[in-house]
Amino acid sequence: MPQPIAGCDLSRAFIDLHFLPAGKVGQIANTPEAIASWLDTLGRDVLVVFEATSGCDGDLIAALAERGHPFSRVNPRQAREFARATGVLAKTDRVDARVLARMGAALPLPITVPVSAARSRLSDFLRRRRQLVDMCKAERLHRHSAGQDEITTAIEAMIDLLGRQITDLDRHIAGLIDEDATLASQARLLAAVPGIVPTVLATLLGELPELGTLCRRRIASLAGLAPRARESGTWRGARRIWGGRRKVREALYIAALSASRYVPPSSPCATECARKARRRRPSSSPSPASSSSSSTPCSRQARRSLSLEQHSCPRDVRIRPKSRDFH
Repeated sequence: MPQPIAGCDLSRAFIDLHFLPAGKVGQIANTPEAIASWLDTLGRDVLVVFEATSGCDGDLIAALAERGHPFSRVNPRQAREFARATGVLAKTDRVDARVLARMGAALPLPITVPVSAARSRLSDFLRRRRQLVDMCKAERLHRHSAGQDEITTAIEAMIDLLGRQITDLDRHIAGLIDEDATLASQARLLAAVPGIVPTVLATLLGELPELGTLCRRRIASLAGLAPRARESGTWRGARRIWGGRRKVREALYIAALSASRYVPPSSPCATECARKARRRRPSSSPSPASSSSSSTPCSRQARRSLSLEQHSCPRDVRIRPKSRDFH
C-alpha cells in the first residue's frame, strides 16, 4: 500500500491541502491553533510535504516537530521543476498543493530533521541582522543624494542608530552561541579555521545545521560550492558553482578572501588554486606562418576581392563568417 502523502501549499493566511492516494483537498488557516487541530486528526503514517517558504512555515514546523510527525521540507525550485516535468504549467495554491503531494508520492524525499530551539532562535536573529545591514547600506546610498544638510544629518543619525543595533545583535548572537553546549562546541572547532570571523561563524551555525553530519561532497553541494558538470558528447564546458544556500556561500566567500592572506603565494595550495582558476583562451597573436602569409600582396588582394564580393551581394545571400556554436 502506498504511503499517504499530504501536500501543503503555505501562504501567510491559509494552508491548502491535497491528500494522496485519497485525492481529497482542503484548506485551513495558517495559525498555531488551526494547525494543531488539523494534526490531531492526521495519521502518524502520513508524510507532510511542503516548500521551504520563509516566514510562512514556522508554525507548521514547530507543530510537526513537537509531535514528532514526519515531514519533508523541499526546495521550491525543485518543486517547480517537478511541476513542469509532469506537464503542469498553471500555478495556484491548490495546484501547488497537488504538485507537492505528487512529488512526495513519486520521489523518495528525505525526512527533514527539525533543528533545535537554540539554532532556530539563532537563525531568527541572523535574519534580523541581515535586514539591519541592508537598511544601513541603503541609508549610506541615500546620503550621497540627500541634497540638504538637514536630510544628511537625519541620515547620519539613522546610520548611527542602525550601527548600534547591529552591535547589540552581535553581542546577543554571541551569547546565544555560548549558552548552548552544541553550538559552543561547534563554534570552537570553526573558530580554529583561518578566516572564520564571528559573523561567518554564526552564519554557518544558523544557516547550515547539517554541518558535521554529511560528507564533504554533499555539504559542498548544499552550500552551493560544488562545481556542476556541463558536458554533451565531445563538448566539455567549464564547471561552475550554482544553487545551494546563497547566504552560506556569501559568508564563506568572505572567509576564503580573508584566509587567502594567510596562505603564502608560493605554497602548493595557492599554486593549484591559481592553476585551476585560469581558463584556456585562444591566443590573439597570429602564428608566424599566418602573419607572414597575411602580409603578402596576394593575400591582401584576396581579402579585398572577398570584401567587394560581400558588399555586392544582396542582403539575404551575403557571405558572412560562421558564428561560434555555444552549447
